[in-house]
Amino acid sequence: MFDTEVETTAGEFDLEERRSLRRVAGLSTELTDVTEVEYRQLRLERVVLVGVWTEGTAIDADNSLTELALLAETAGSLVLEGLIQRRRGAPDAATFIGRGKVDEVKAVVEETGADTVICDGELSPSQLRALEQQIKVKVIDRTALILDIFAQHAKSKEGKAQVELAQLQYLLPRLRGWGEALSRQSGGSGRGGGAGGGVGLRGPGETKLETDRRRIRTRISKLKGELSGMKVMRDTKKATRRKNEVPTVAIAGYTNAGKSSVLNRLTGAGVLVEDALFATLDTTTRRTTTSDGRIYTLSDTVGFVRHLPHQLVEAFRSTLEEVADADLVVHVVDGAHPDPEGQVRAVREVLAEVGADKLPELLVINKIDVADEEILVRLKRTWPEAVFVSAHSGAGMPELQATIESRLPRPRIELLVRLPYDRGDLVARLHKWGEVLNTSHEGGGTVVLVRVSEEFAAQLSEFVITESDRVIDA
Repeated sequence: MFDTEVETTAGEFDLEERRSLRRVAGLSTELTDVTEVEYRQLRLERVVLVGVWTEGTAIDADNSLTELALLAETAGSLVLEGLIQRRRGAPDAATFIGRGKVDEVKAVVEETGADTVICDGELSPSQLRALEQQIKVKVIDRTALILDIFAQHAKSKEGKAQVELAQLQYLLPRLRGWGEALSRQSGGSGRGGGAGGGVGLRGPGETKLETDRRRIRTRISKLKGELSGMKVMRDTKKATRRKNEVPTVAIAGYTNAGKSSVLNRLTGAGVLVEDALFATLDTTTRRTTTSDGRIYTLSDTVGFVRHLPHQLVEAFRSTLEEVADADLVVHVVDGAHPDPEGQVRAVREVLAEVGADKLPELLVINKIDVADEEILVRLKRTWPEAVFVSAHSGAGMPELQATIESRLPRPRIELLVRLPYDRGDLVARLHKWGEVLNTSHEGGGTVVLVRVSEEFAAQLSEFVITESDRVIDA
């Protein structure tokens, strides 16, 4: 982890510095070519990022805002400025960054010509409303940004349904009327003044809001039903794999760690590989074989990120449960990232939410061809059992393949069978679904020493022999 001298101490937090905003260098993606800038302004939202540093180190805070900048760019935004405020305890309950700092953010927005502010955290409905009213531009939070990226990248019917469900669950408590001037439905008899409103002050505002809420709840219910039906189909496929005892390997990891590249190297799957956050949202499962012919499956799963929105974890729960059903989790880590340990912690937190934290885990440190040598030395010391690879160059991939094969579960029942020469179909199935230990050709047929599942063993019962049977026949 980081050196102790950069850890936050109470002495660092004098009152003036703690309440100040500081600009984070290197986050602006604004272009200098005027014609290019004018072109991109037509297409991209111009955003200012705002973070609150309440714990950890300054490096942690900068890494978090740098990641937010990457998320904003992935969503199609132009990052103009990044600001971090130091605070003790927690973000301000009313405005996230404190009332006194809102004016400073507003000044930066006006100075840069930004049209959106993105906050590095999940804002409450009241915080969103207060910031928009005071800064006078659109304000969104980290959760809304990630949901937007997922909406852009979802391709399959299930992926789109999962993202829409997460967006609606996020939106529901944040619905509001058409502004403060809109009249509200007062209810009651309407007599007198006070909170009831009286004549001329009753209107359709609240009714419109309730109609919207009702429509959203109806849509949420429908989406949940559709996703349940899709889960049944996936469970049927999983049941077939379990019936044949096909081992399953799930590739998990932080977004953009190189999971799809690893899958392609191991299986030749041809999955989309893109240097972007959340390039893969839809689970891809490919069948491959070990060096001794055993079949197993590899599944590429959605990437994780720090503070992955709860709504997304819930909406993608059925997909993420693919990981929980695996025999082995191959956890791919970006060795070139400044904080790979933090990424590992974030992934393990999500795995724990779906019950996959107790599964066997194989750490794979990827991108060693571009990683800093000091970081790699540190990671080898921290995780001596990890496999270090480059999916881009292929370095370390044979070792990874061999390590995965050695960690796969083996069929439980060992049998010696003699199969008639006209039952070549059974020999093929043994090689496909079992682990063939030895084969010989004798007078009565093909004799195979094999490990198989209980169900397959039952199907082979009439062909089972012992070593003494072979001696008698000889």
